[in-house]
Amino acid sequence: MFPTGNTHMDAQRAFDKASRAQRRSAIVNRLRRQCAECLRLQVHDTTFRAVRHASGVKEIPLEEISATVEPARARQFDADFRPSGKRTRARWERLWVAEQRGEVIPPISVVRTHAGYAVIDGHHRVSVAKSRGAITIDAVVSAA
Repeated sequence: MFPTGNTHMDAQRAFDKASRAQRRSAIVNRLRRQCAECLRLQVHDTTFRAVRHASGVKEIPLEEISATVEPARARQFDADFRPSGKRTRARWERLWVAEQRGEVIPPISVVRTHAGYAVIDGHHRVSVAKSRGAITIDAVVSAA
């Protein structure tokens, strides 16, 4: 995707591209007769409110983020953190524009799980970072 010079238009195009990729993946999944649950963002069941230990900010690989602790967010993003609806569009585009301008984005909050990390706060930031091709993201990691 070539930048147009208009960051808001570029953000809209980036969201549309990510949203189309999510829909395309769902269609391919149905045609292959694979389980619908395979594409959904997994919900990590934890009582993360009683966190025992929180480390400082560190970089974690985006590919290791595989779940969320909020069931409502699991409906807004697929397993690859692609946005699945218009409800996420405004915030997603604002974050994309902020990142394009080089603004400081706060770190996400995650909890360590047996399969990687589950997002507590920062679902849109993860989605934008993945769509922009980032490899790592700043995060505050908590132990479950």
